[in-house]
Amino acid sequence: MLFNRKLLSGIRSFIESTDIIVIHGARQTGKTSLMKILQNDLPKENWYYFDLEDSRFKSLFEKGIDTVIAYLKQKGLAKYDQKTYLFVDEIQYLSNPSSFLKLTHDHHQEIKLIVSGSSSFEIKSKFKDTLVGRTVSFELFPLDFEEFLWFKQQKYNLKKRIDNDILIDELNNLYREYVLFGGYPKIVLTKNIKVKEKYLQQIIDTYVKGDIRDLANIRHIDKFNKLLHVLANQTGQLLNVLELANTTKIARQTVEDYLFILQQTYVLKLIHPFSGNIRSELFKTPKIFFYDTGLMNMLSQKYLPGSIDGNVFETAVFSDLIKNFGQNNINHWRTMDKKEIDFILSTTDDAIPIEVKLNASQLKYTALKYFSQKYNPKHVYCISLKGELPKRVSLVEQMFPWEIYKKLKQE
Repeated sequence: MLFNRKLLSGIRSFIESTDIIVIHGARQTGKTSLMKILQNDLPKENWYYFDLEDSRFKSLFEKGIDTVIAYLKQKGLAKYDQKTYLFVDEIQYLSNPSSFLKLTHDHHQEIKLIVSGSSSFEIKSKFKDTLVGRTVSFELFPLDFEEFLWFKQQKYNLKKRIDNDILIDELNNLYREYVLFGGYPKIVLTKNIKVKEKYLQQIIDTYVKGDIRDLANIRHIDKFNKLLHVLANQTGQLLNVLELANTTKIARQTVEDYLFILQQTYVLKLIHPFSGNIRSELFKTPKIFFYDTGLMNMLSQKYLPGSIDGNVFETAVFSDLIKNFGQNNINHWRTMDKKEIDFILSTTDDAIPIEVKLNASQLKYTALKYFSQKYNPKHVYCISLKGELPKRVSLVEQMFPWEIYKKLKQE
């Protein structure tokens, strides 16, 4: 069964354009399934699919578009009285994908290319300037919570107010599941926890420790694995490269190189401080966050836990924010005297402070009050799963994490 993804509407709007559609994201996030849904939109005789992980097809494509067309003609598949849609999975396996894509785009207007790749780094390094103006790119992440509900076939309208206690309890329980196990589609669709662990470990072994190891030419695997473990235990914390280097016995520059690769391959993200009108007061160190809490939990603990803590909850909220509002619109905020706010969401005309507390009663208001005085935001939020805000905190609006689709989307 194929499930809808939010990215589909954006991709569909370019399906009849002359642009090369590029879909990139981590393995197992559903790029191939997304292609299948797009294929279902088209007449069967008009599209053809190739997976370049298959060495036969990689060799075929390495010979160029004319050889691919000849192959299609010999199979009796190509029909040039109408547009042909060519779906190419894992395009980064080509030694020179730019040349193939450019020649196809410029000399074969009858062919529409929809390609995918598992590494933003490889795509950026192999896609040359000659493709400027010829491609439109989409990033596919693990499921956000709303998509998680679609995959679980749970019918809730998160864009409308939900105030029924039974429904709130149901959503909170589902969100806890989302936090513990993450948003990789295969994991979400699997019921048995031990099987979820097995699948997540496979993703770690084949993608995080396999593809990335080869991509970064990692020689000391044990040290790299230790770095992954340490990083998974530091989610939501300020990055300290020197401390990471000392802990893992890896050279500082190498740690920085690994962090770059892990960001480009959609394992983690460093979010940088919000810079406003008090820059001299701000602490400029980024914070570490993993894109997927299930993957992070397995790297951290080697198993999926039965309960969630504050750092994991904050990571889940980060994951939903980044997927819904964009990577360049989420920052953290911390002053030299350690006033700190978990997230600042930048909109067209506002900077919205968001504090994340598993229990709202534990909220400390000092930093939010100071930020509000300096920047005068329209709203100040605390995202929590339980508890109530202290009564003295009058300017802060409390909301459940699944309410971001209603409240923040309206900002």
